[in-house]
Amino acid sequence: MKPSTCRRAVMALLALVAMASLAACQREPQPEWRLNDVSGHLPDLDFKLTDDNGKAVTGADYKGKVVLMYFGYTHCPDVCPLTLTQLHVVLDRLGAPADNVRILFVSVDPARDTPAVMHAYVNAFDKRAVGLVGSDTAVEALAKRYRSAFTREPDRGDGNYEVSHSSAIYFFDRNGKARLLATPSASQDDIVHDLHLLTSLQDRP
Repeated sequence: MKPSTCRRAVMALLALVAMASLAACQREPQPEWRLNDVSGHLPDLDFKLTDDNGKAVTGADYKGKVVLMYFGYTHCPDVCPLTLTQLHVVLDRLGAPADNVRILFVSVDPARDTPAVMHAYVNAFDKRAVGLVGSDTAVEALAKRYRSAFTREPDRGDGNYEVSHSSAIYFFDRNGKARLLATPSASQDDIVHDLHLLTSLQDRP
């Protein structure tokens, strides 16, 4: 992914995290997260898209699972495959609790990323990953909901183009509440640590 103004979206999210930390003393004690705590500052998991098996799904279909959501596309030359590889390693390190985790890979390139293409792509990285596709309008609305951003570069005339996009990874608990925010540069140790905590919060509001 080329450096672009999309980075500002991630910076804005991190600024939001900083403000959230100022109010932390007013809340009940929270787990000692190593990643960025966004509890109460981003909306619940909610969307209407199509999964990589061609089935219509919503955020409610993933209740009961810890969800890691990431916006990307299958033709991405670098950050998307690196992120999915990182998450695969993390889930393997997590062990048995990883059975209750799902990676949701939301395509920002619906023109090329059909359900079949997405299925082959995400399954090459991890069987717990699900590819999600939707109309331009649906994907743009979802990105806006989570303050993400993406920009499609001009077609070079042969159907090839790149999409600049934010690289934040959104963590939702089993109740669909936004909990954490990370970037692909986050350490595997920190992600594993926080996923252990997050999977243990299954019955908490």
